[in-house]
Amino acid sequence: MDKLKKVLRGEDAAGGSSDGTDILEAANQASTLAFGTRIKAFVICFVLGLTLSILGTCLLWVPAVGLAIFAAFYTLGNICSLASTIFLMGPVNQVKRMCAKERALATTVMLTCLVLTLCAAFWWKKNGLALLFCVLQFLAFSWYGLSYIPFARDAVIKMFSLCL
Repeated sequence: MDKLKKVLRGEDAAGGSSDGTDILEAANQASTLAFGTRIKAFVICFVLGLTLSILGTCLLWVPAVGLAIFAAFYTLGNICSLASTIFLMGPVNQVKRMCAKERALATTVMLTCLVLTLCAAFWWKKNGLALLFCVLQFLAFSWYGLSYIPFARDAVIKMFSLCL
């Protein structure tokens, strides 16, 4: 297993056929970014996601098509914001962390709501349902984000239990 990890990282070129090793090395070099480049890509992708979400919110009040445009821009903004973290930790680590035990439910609800929002807005043409899925998207995305902050979920649960 360690040998496979080394080959995939491009550290060990002496194992296996030269064709397979060359392809793996080329893929690794093409996908490896410097730290500064990763930060820049993260910031660009995150700001793009934030801008799309804000633009969608501003376009919510456009007569007739506003809610569908809002749902599309808000969802695309959330996808960009989520994708921005791929630049910080890499796609494999991102998927592993998203599927971790403490985030699996929030991830599933969030991704399902992303798809259902777009379906409700454009395929089913149910604006109220699209708005409901946007709200659920926001709540799931928030719950997902809180999972990265130690004890944040517990604090939110205690705060709401005190209020109720």
